[in-house]
Amino acid sequence: MKLSRLLAPLGITEGYQEVEITDIVYDSRKAKQGCAFVCMRGSNSDGHKYAAGAAQAGAAVIVAEEPVEAPGAQVVLVPDTRKALALLSAAFFENPAEGDISVIGVTGTKGKTTTAYMIRSILEAAGHKTGVIGTIGVLMGEELIQTDNTTPMSYDIQMYLRRMADAGCRYCVMEASSIGLKDLRVYGFPFSVGVFTNFSEDHIGGVEHKDMQEYMESKAKLFSLCKVGVVNADDPSLEGILQGHTCQVKTYGFEAPADLRGADCRHLNKPGFLGIAFEVSGEEDFTAEVDIPGRFNAYNALAAIGACHELGVPVEAMKQGLSTVKVKGRVEPVPVPGNYTLLLDYAHNGVGMENILTTLREYHPKRLICMFGAGGNRPKVRRYEMGEISGRLADISVLTADNSRFEDVNDIIADIKVGMAKTEGQYVEIPDRREAIRWCLENAQEGDIIVLAGKGHEDYQEIQGEKRPFDERVVIRELLEEMGTPQPQAAP
Repeated sequence: MKLSRLLAPLGITEGYQEVEITDIVYDSRKAKQGCAFVCMRGSNSDGHKYAAGAAQAGAAVIVAEEPVEAPGAQVVLVPDTRKALALLSAAFFENPAEGDISVIGVTGTKGKTTTAYMIRSILEAAGHKTGVIGTIGVLMGEELIQTDNTTPMSYDIQMYLRRMADAGCRYCVMEASSIGLKDLRVYGFPFSVGVFTNFSEDHIGGVEHKDMQEYMESKAKLFSLCKVGVVNADDPSLEGILQGHTCQVKTYGFEAPADLRGADCRHLNKPGFLGIAFEVSGEEDFTAEVDIPGRFNAYNALAAIGACHELGVPVEAMKQGLSTVKVKGRVEPVPVPGNYTLLLDYAHNGVGMENILTTLREYHPKRLICMFGAGGNRPKVRRYEMGEISGRLADISVLTADNSRFEDVNDIIADIKVGMAKTEGQYVEIPDRREAIRWCLENAQEGDIIVLAGKGHEDYQEIQGEKRPFDERVVIRELLEEMGTPQPQAAP
């Protein structure tokens, strides 16, 4: 792409020589012949220090906030390289979100991933191929690409959107994290719909947010980037979230007056299926059945309904999408041959553990069995908390390995038992996670709910610094075959 075309969104029309730009990079190690290198300032490094190295590697242009030494390359000065990267990247990939693919942004403290996948499920039920960018990674059809951040860097977002659009995706659902919004990864981005789930304390301190006010202001940025905002009318922070908004606002909720109302939330429970149902009124009128347990997921489902209503999706697609939605590693059911329920969940700390076990208790299982470990080289207090919570809420806890990293798994289990000792909960110790899963399968009884906690969407174990393949779905299938009870097919 011609440099002039690339710089046009920045309002730069002179002071440079025309050249062909082969790519845009923000990591000097990826610099190559003919690229534009954007100098980014981070918490631990400053890209301006690596401008010369990028030029030596072949960069034709250096985009910087201050003069730099870069022999052989042109230097283009801009006020803010983060904003520049966002605009340059959009131009380089020919602005996919401005006509080729519509993007729905989801922000909030909790529920972003689940809401995003609910929206995707509804859109796909309506016949629209839909991608996802978020915590689990980038999903395009059956392809899942692992990413480092919930909301990737602006260049990567534009690259993925271009790939999605070229692959026939009409929509993309993107988790817009507070850090992503704060760091301008979606600066100038044209969201079709923005969704707000809820707001509570999180991500305070360190390199994240200095205080709750900054955290809220970061999330609020989404509603100056979208055309329509679909927001939770029941959340006490709604006024702050909408501060400075420029979008049309649509509300949803179960308590406060709203454009879209939910009521009469109730549990759905049968072997292999735990869900909820509730009545929808207002801008839509139907009974929603959701294939994910927990009353809090009624809010996520209502948010998804609100977003899809704004996109013109018919009710039948909403009903079908919600009744079949699956979120990898988030209370994810795994088909098993017996009359019990087996779930995978990402709960890996005290809060997550308490949420999932409290939710599952509401379904009155014969026994609630929780298999979990704890991460190595992490604060021990997390292990104490998880042990105490599982001991209090589960009928049987199965203590095993998670990502032990550089610690001995037996030492980690010993710490978990410190918390367990504060309760009367029963437990078994099986350090090998594969064998722990085998124990759960062999000892399952009719009416049990078994949750394998901690790994969720992860498909590896990290042991002594090495990431080893470990996908619990694969392990379960292999174990059932070894036991002579092959995994049944999931219900259509």
